[in-house]
Amino acid sequence: MAENDSSQEKTEEPTSKKLSEAKKNGQVPRSKELNSMGIMFVGSSGLLLMGPTMLAHLTEMMSTGFTLSRTEIMNSAEIFSHFETALWTALMGILPFLVLMTVVALATPLMLGGWAFSAGSMAFKTDRLNPLAGLKRIFSSKGLMELVKALAKFLVVASIAVFFMWSKWDEFLSLGREPFLQGLTHAAWLFGYSFLVMSSSLILIAAIDVPFQLWDHSQKLKMTLQEVRDEMKETEGRPEVKSKIRALQQEMAQRRMMQDVPTADVIITNPTHFAVALKYDPETMPVPVIVAMGQDHMAFRIREVARENEVEIFEAPPLARALFAQGKIGQEIPAPLFYAVAQVLAFIFQLHQAKKEGMEIPQRPDPYVPTDEKI
Repeated sequence: MAENDSSQEKTEEPTSKKLSEAKKNGQVPRSKELNSMGIMFVGSSGLLLMGPTMLAHLTEMMSTGFTLSRTEIMNSAEIFSHFETALWTALMGILPFLVLMTVVALATPLMLGGWAFSAGSMAFKTDRLNPLAGLKRIFSSKGLMELVKALAKFLVVASIAVFFMWSKWDEFLSLGREPFLQGLTHAAWLFGYSFLVMSSSLILIAAIDVPFQLWDHSQKLKMTLQEVRDEMKETEGRPEVKSKIRALQQEMAQRRMMQDVPTADVIITNPTHFAVALKYDPETMPVPVIVAMGQDHMAFRIREVARENEVEIFEAPPLARALFAQGKIGQEIPAPLFYAVAQVLAFIFQLHQAKKEGMEIPQRPDPYVPTDEKI
């Protein structure tokens, strides 16, 4: 029982397939703190950098929009033209900032988890309307964590804001003694700078939240040992299916091999345990090639097919064992066995010639196999 219980514990890291399926379903790590930090920090930086240009365009819009002659006031077409020009001037001033914020709002989530779109996650779910489920989420450990993060974020931002206001207290008080335009410009700079400082404080919150979200996402996708085994079976195939496939592949390979036996020049045998079929064409082959070989029952089948197709069978146990141990089907014979195979093939070719011309049968050779090549 203990073993079964432990096997159901989610102790295994998620596999690549599990992560891929989760991403397709829209389950990717996300950090709201990272998104907030990116938008606030880049937005405040953009205000400081683009603020003067935006202010200039807005000033021009107000000047152009409210500076009208009597003739223009009496002409409705001129009024609409002035209104269109003023809107275009304001749009040109704030458009770069809007584009920047749009890019940041879209790019920041991609920094953590990448792009993930799932129609299923957008579907209507009735369980979300259940008040008991909502209360359960609020008072869950995750809800408590969100509350702690909100309080921590408030304390950090408030502390830095108070510290900044205290350090710039003299500048804020001096705004009332400055000329109107100068004071307005100075106030805008202080506002933008304070906004940037407070936004920078969110970097600390995001630096803590991002690793937590990655860890939490990994914990949610952890798998039991049985789930990992089942996935491996689905991915790689069940053992019985793989065994059947291997058997079919071997059968097909053997069938192709047996089709090449009739083309062989000689079958070198053990005489019963091994059989190796060799083919040699001096015009196309630099070295003899093994076209088929087998052991026991397969050796019997090779000899049987060879007899049916009148292929010479040569008994040479040491050479047959050496060829079977070192050779491979479809490849040239091993170099150390060149001389022994040459003796056999020379005899076979002389035998064919003697039978064809009715000459005396040549003496059967005893192929020499190096001692270290014997098996």
